[in-house]
Amino acid sequence: MDLIASIPSPSSNRIGPFHAYGLMIALGVVVAYFIADRRWRRMGGRDETFGDMAVWIVVWGVIGSRIYHVVSDIQLYNGRGFDGVIDAFKIWDGGLGSWGWLLAGAITIIVLAHRRGLDALRMMDAVAPGVFVAQAIGRWGNWFNQELFGRPTDLPWGLEIDEFHRPAGFQDHATFHPTFLYEALWNLIIVGFVIWAERRFRFRRGQSAAALLALYTAGRFVWENLRIDPANEFFGLRLSALVSMGAFVFALAWFVWLGRRDVEPPPLEQGLPPARDFDDPAPLSRRSRDQQDLEEATSPEGSDDIDDVTSDQQAPGPDR
Repeated sequence: MDLIASIPSPSSNRIGPFHAYGLMIALGVVVAYFIADRRWRRMGGRDETFGDMAVWIVVWGVIGSRIYHVVSDIQLYNGRGFDGVIDAFKIWDGGLGSWGWLLAGAITIIVLAHRRGLDALRMMDAVAPGVFVAQAIGRWGNWFNQELFGRPTDLPWGLEIDEFHRPAGFQDHATFHPTFLYEALWNLIIVGFVIWAERRFRFRRGQSAAALLALYTAGRFVWENLRIDPANEFFGLRLSALVSMGAFVFALAWFVWLGRRDVEPPPLEQGLPPARDFDDPAPLSRRSRDQQDLEEATSPEGSDDIDDVTSDQQAPGPDR
């Protein structure tokens, strides 16, 4: 059958001297940082707060994603001795499980927010859109590696896969569903939708993150059932498809619960409460009254008030 059109795959998984997969991951991290930092400051947070936390979120996210991949595909590394151990660390060859970095990243945010007296739900709202944009960028690393594609298709946007990368039983098929592209586009769509929705409907704290997780997992369930690469299955479903179902139910319930239980925040366009109430590492309830008074007195506005009071006390009255 003559193809009307198709998406070619790269002949190499490198860009110059660098592994393309690693570059896509790095690019995604940078973009996610700028999106999250901008949203955090727009909410009223301090400029330096998110920057101090970002490194830990990224590091533990990558560690968690690799651990999930190795554990969920342990058969790829078992029985190979030292070579299997070494391969478990080669993240540039692919193998970062989305569920691992989502879970590890969320735990890191909760722990750091608790230790620094920040609002964890607002932090998740700030971080979540950038995370899914980063996921969209990272999926292009799968394109360079010719991996994570779907079942054969004759659609005009079918993805060309070299015979070497085709799974057993599919050597006679030339084009496959580009599930990496489906997920990348879906992520960008849901991020745009949630950013619009949080302005239109005034989401409560944490609901942006919950909505993104619910929408992502709904799409991920579809893409997982299109994929044909080897994977562990339970009850006739791929492991990632089962995780998607569970995460979707959790995210939907979380979104509803937040809408019923949490206090509605101010509109995002107008900003959230002042930084002292929003992300101060030492909330007022934990401070001494003397420290609060000292800060107010040394602020520009506080200094003006002190000068006014002092002048009123020292100036002679009209009867003197």
